[in-house]
Amino acid sequence: MPRARRKEGTCLNGCKQREQDALREECGVFGVSLQKEGEAAGLCYNGLLALQHRGQEGAGIAAARDNALCCRKGLGLVTEALSPQVMEEFPGAAQAIGHVRYSTTGANTVGNVQPFVTEFLTGRIATAHNGNVVNAREIREKLTSFGLEFTATSDSEVVSSLIAYKVMRAKDFVTGVKEACRLLRGAFSLVVLSGDGRMVAVRDPNGFRPLCLGENGSGVAVASESCALDSCGFRFLRDVKPGEAVLLENGRILHSELCLQGPRKSMCVFEYVYFSRPDSVLDGQSVYEARLHMGRMLAREHPVEADVVCGVPDSGLEAAMGYSLESGIPTATGFVKNRYIGRSFIFPTQAQREHAVDLKLNPLRAAVAGKRVVLVDDSIVRGTTCDRIVAAVRRAGAKEVHLRISSPPFRHTCYYGTDIGSEENLIANQLSISDIEKKTGADTLGYISVEGLLEACGECGLPLCTGCFTGDYPGPVEEAPKDSLE
Repeated sequence: MPRARRKEGTCLNGCKQREQDALREECGVFGVSLQKEGEAAGLCYNGLLALQHRGQEGAGIAAARDNALCCRKGLGLVTEALSPQVMEEFPGAAQAIGHVRYSTTGANTVGNVQPFVTEFLTGRIATAHNGNVVNAREIREKLTSFGLEFTATSDSEVVSSLIAYKVMRAKDFVTGVKEACRLLRGAFSLVVLSGDGRMVAVRDPNGFRPLCLGENGSGVAVASESCALDSCGFRFLRDVKPGEAVLLENGRILHSELCLQGPRKSMCVFEYVYFSRPDSVLDGQSVYEARLHMGRMLAREHPVEADVVCGVPDSGLEAAMGYSLESGIPTATGFVKNRYIGRSFIFPTQAQREHAVDLKLNPLRAAVAGKRVVLVDDSIVRGTTCDRIVAAVRRAGAKEVHLRISSPPFRHTCYYGTDIGSEENLIANQLSISDIEKKTGADTLGYISVEGLLEACGECGLPLCTGCFTGDYPGPVEEAPKDSLE
């Protein structure tokens, strides 16, 4: 049996197991295909900068030129992982894909950073993947029985190896990618690049993770969010449809096909609450407007007499504005943010998350001292940050602190790529709402309802997944592949 094998040092993805092998990530992908040889890698670099909020542990780029792939990646922010010296190793590329990484498990080593370059008997492919494949273990066991070797337990490694295996078996790049994706269950938005410069973008049939297309007259691009297209000078064309595979070649979209079927379409609602940048538009819904409406819904559902409304940067700012507009309570800048500290939710360990809160946000005493403050934040997941923020606002002189949260209580884990963790660690499963209120130190606490959140995101062209709030998942959480790997 022929064996797909990974090029040494280019596509390791060693992640240790935690919580029943539920390896979850929230990452960002970007790809660009130009009509002529040029600065595809540089455009990809800029696209990753625009997606930096989706992952800060590592970044990488793979570029195709002269029927070969060049892949470079490193740890840290994009500017740290891909230095000017590294970028000089991508001269004249017409096609490139990139990835920013946030892991929830495993050592933070360069071997865990994407894209993965997988070598097989007839060529090499590069893969950048965002999501979580729930049947990765079954696929891994099947591929292992065929003689493929694995160096880690990551679902992304399984995706990369499966695609390479299917491309090798099909003897056709596009056919192999589609056949591989038909075996995957769960969440995946991915971009695959061949050595000869063909690129395929695929979104899972549920549409859990965003993926969109753009063009600029010189080529086409694919990105996790539309803000990355804007930043690189690409005009937004459309979202990749759930279950769709799109072939990009020589700077053009050559073909698209709805080739994957799922139980029901359902995009992750947390993209609107937290993950995505407010200047992105996902499946027809402006993230900015969705968050504004979340704040309005909070004001209707949980009104309170107060003097000022303050949002917790960054994801709470638009919701705070909406609360102010609906309630008539003036808004003010409540915090000064240290922009050199990353997003606390996506730090890999709890100790890092807690320390980051203290370093990142400092209350603006002039805005809150002697006032009744409505404090608007995006979520309470583990309960590791909100009590520190409330305490800091009180130390700055606030008379009262009324906490308002623009997502419902998290009661269930996520199987589709969001680092929520095990259900027993979620604060809403440990304490009642009144006890959470006491723990945070707030005078009152109010969460948006699931119905209010869905109404706030009402312009989204897809149904929304609220499984982490309700336990109603739109797809399988554990399922063996139904199609044959043979």
